[in-house]
Amino acid sequence: MKKLNITIIIVSDTRTTTTDKSGKKLENLIMKDGHVVISKIIVPDNIYKIRACVSTMIIDSEVDVIICSGGTGITGKDGTPEAIKILLDKEIDGFGEMFRHISYQKIKTSSLQTRALAGVSNSKFIFVLPGSIDACVTAWQEIITHQLNSETKPCNLVMLMPRLKE
Repeated sequence: MKKLNITIIIVSDTRTTTTDKSGKKLENLIMKDGHVVISKIIVPDNIYKIRACVSTMIIDSEVDVIICSGGTGITGKDGTPEAIKILLDKEIDGFGEMFRHISYQKIKTSSLQTRALAGVSNSKFIFVLPGSIDACVTAWQEIITHQLNSETKPCNLVMLMPRLKE
């Protein structure tokens, strides 16, 4: 399996490195699956600060994947999708659809409140997840881990990485 370098960005006005349980859980899951977490950043729920942080990671040649957690709801300050969509070269529509479908099995119609999404920017995969621990675990274990595993058949996102620069 190809090891990928992953950056985690936690979007929150209240979490700290001490209180951030979702980020810690994601970090543990990522490392357990053999990938490398090269940085974990907490950024305020402000679309311009989110965009600036993600933009820095998009141009970092060491980063393969960016996972953002938080700010995907529909309240006034939830702006992670708006911050990220403008940066994407291509959106992976199936990720949000699949995440909401899987979430529906657990939380029923409450799953419609998430605006989880994924896409590609500068040959890097970006995933935008809700901020709850359960949502992060669901996204990682049910979808992302399989698509970031070069051995997943019949296809996976890792096998597309060399072709993203075409």
